[in-house]
Amino acid sequence: MSPVRSQSTQVSLNRRPAQQTALFPTHSTQSTEQGPKARTGSDLAPIVTGPGGSISVCPTPDCPPAFSAEHGAPRREESQTRDAAAPCGAASARCSADASAPLVGIARIAANSPAAETQRSSPERPEYFLLPVKSILNRCDSKRVPFEWTINPYRGCEFACKYCYARYTHEYMELDGSEFEKKIFVKQDAAPLLVQDMRKYSFASKSSGGVYPEHIAIGTATDPYQPAEREYRVTRACLEELAKREGLSVSLITKSNQIVRDIDLFKTIAERSELSLNLTITTLRPRLARLLEPRAPRPDLRLAAVKQLREAGLAVGVSACPLIPGMTDRDGELEAVAEAAKNAGAQWFFSNVLFLMPSSAKQFLPFVREKFPKLAKQYEEWYAKNGYAPDEYRKQMSQRIAKIRQEYGFVSRPWEERTRKTKQPQLSMAWQPAETPLRAAG
Repeated sequence: MSPVRSQSTQVSLNRRPAQQTALFPTHSTQSTEQGPKARTGSDLAPIVTGPGGSISVCPTPDCPPAFSAEHGAPRREESQTRDAAAPCGAASARCSADASAPLVGIARIAANSPAAETQRSSPERPEYFLLPVKSILNRCDSKRVPFEWTINPYRGCEFACKYCYARYTHEYMELDGSEFEKKIFVKQDAAPLLVQDMRKYSFASKSSGGVYPEHIAIGTATDPYQPAEREYRVTRACLEELAKREGLSVSLITKSNQIVRDIDLFKTIAERSELSLNLTITTLRPRLARLLEPRAPRPDLRLAAVKQLREAGLAVGVSACPLIPGMTDRDGELEAVAEAAKNAGAQWFFSNVLFLMPSSAKQFLPFVREKFPKLAKQYEEWYAKNGYAPDEYRKQMSQRIAKIRQEYGFVSRPWEERTRKTKQPQLSMAWQPAETPLRAAG
């Protein structure tokens, strides 16, 4: 079989200076700054629990990626992939050396991964490969995320969300970020690996001073219920192992209504451990959702899944991550998502403004120029050299989300409330919505 590799393609971002324009009139920042500049403010630092959100400083492929904590840190031009590390010419000695360099680590493993059998016959289906891994439970050593462990049953995701930050994970395998939805790697032997990995798990996390168990977040870099799960059932294999244990802290995030298939396991886990489930719904508009999240289930199907999970007695919330400037932030839209979530039984609701990793910007900025040309200049100014939207815009959105949470009576996510109690033991027992810190995820 031929190696699992592709030629990286460079997408020109045409980063010419652009003047500030009131392109997002509904929530204009009224800022006078010209172009991206250094921004600070740790109060706005996003924390991620899913591939649609932002980043932390965790350096492993299954955790949110390493990146500067400074919001205004300039976008790095270099890619983590060898092929995209520099603009290569035929006479480039460096490129010749790179091209002949042997693959190492996960890139070598991926290049030699055999094709996985599939029953799907559509010519539009992705390529599936069996990825032999040594671990399924991966530690996330960062104080900027509220979990210690991650489980990502797959590498790559067929939902092909245009904004997905997790595209960078394919670069570890010497694949371009555009291959994220085209080459899906199925992690082998998930169940026995998890049995082995759970020996590392602690029921007394350091972050809580030994009061609470360490938290396991499922789906931080790839959707655990993407179409591949119907055939390969890696997510279910992991849940079956978790269901055998007691005293765990587990959360899962997905864009798929396929999650209801495993209600039986979720109920067992919830009886023995702390479990919270999250459905991501960025917009209620089907056509916009199809543009932004081409192969994800429709928003109404996800809302139906929220309702079904709640009727089963499970703890469920909705993520509206990411909040996309000029697309999903117009008056009443975020509020409509929150209202629909509440009507479906969601207990919590959260969102954060779009963050763009370099590998994601390569896909998203050309998409904006093609499908939303009136937004292109603003996006170039905000995102071409910096992964974050301006501070003022993010503050406005944070305040708006806090107001929505209070208006609809959303509570905090279980592990979020636990974190607040751990860090602030003198807090009043009465919950105050306005005091709840916004945790960003997607």
